[in-house]
Amino acid sequence: MDIKPRKTARDFDQGLLDLYDQFCHGRIDRREFVAGASKFAVAGVSGAALVEMLMPDYSLAQQVKPDDSRIKTEMITFDSPKGNGPTKGLLARPAGGGKRGAVVVVHENRGLNPYVADVARRVAVAGFTALAPDGLSSLGGYPGTDEKGLEMQAKLDPGKLLMDFIAAFDWLKADSSSNGKVGAVGFCFGGTVVNSMAVMLPDLAAAVPYYGGAPKAEDVARIKAPLLIHHGELDKRLVEGLPAYEAALKANGKAYEAFIYPNANHGFHNDTTPRYDKVQAELSWERTIAFFNKHLA
Repeated sequence: MDIKPRKTARDFDQGLLDLYDQFCHGRIDRREFVAGASKFAVAGVSGAALVEMLMPDYSLAQQVKPDDSRIKTEMITFDSPKGNGPTKGLLARPAGGGKRGAVVVVHENRGLNPYVADVARRVAVAGFTALAPDGLSSLGGYPGTDEKGLEMQAKLDPGKLLMDFIAAFDWLKADSSSNGKVGAVGFCFGGTVVNSMAVMLPDLAAAVPYYGGAPKAEDVARIKAPLLIHHGELDKRLVEGLPAYEAALKANGKAYEAFIYPNANHGFHNDTTPRYDKVQAELSWERTIAFFNKHLA
């Protein structure tokens, strides 16, 4: 078996990918992950080697380089009085200036890693102001590895952490270059946050949760923003919960679209791990930008 790092999901047993999903969500630790991965080992490839092959390679998170001439980026600090205090975030703007729609980019459950920073730059290239907060700011910020970031984020109060992203929305809403329309896109934990933002913010202009947990059915009536929901077909837990969410959205007359991407795993948009599905990720992103063009222009 070739152990070069750049493999796709099809090179791995689905059971191993599901195990990786448990690790990413903090349900098992590295020791348990390695032990479980050993069951899928083959000649010449240990469980530990399989684990390393599944981990993110952030050298790949460079679809848009930080110095890309089409955009301007900077790290800013904004107030989050109801959250964890002052919060840092990557601000990315189109180089052309002018008043534009804006997007809060919400990271996974491990802080502002290079993949999410790159997503913010992609949003700016598409013509919007993007702000990607680092939810780990109160603990010193993203530590450089996802494993440590996962440990750090688990220490934070979820309610206060959510308010840090609400504060990012408020910052963009008040930004002098904003046209007043602010949306949000988030991944995994961030997808859940975007659903919560849709419940809590009546003036959220567009919400795009990628494989995020749905809000409580009784809270759906409070949603005003149009939703674009993305799930991978192999992400069984969340896919199985989607019909109930759709039923609540329909019952309350909410505007939404939901897509389930064939043979795609949880995390299929993240281009730094083998779960990445290039075809489905690009299709979902085309839909996302079209959605923002429709609702934030």
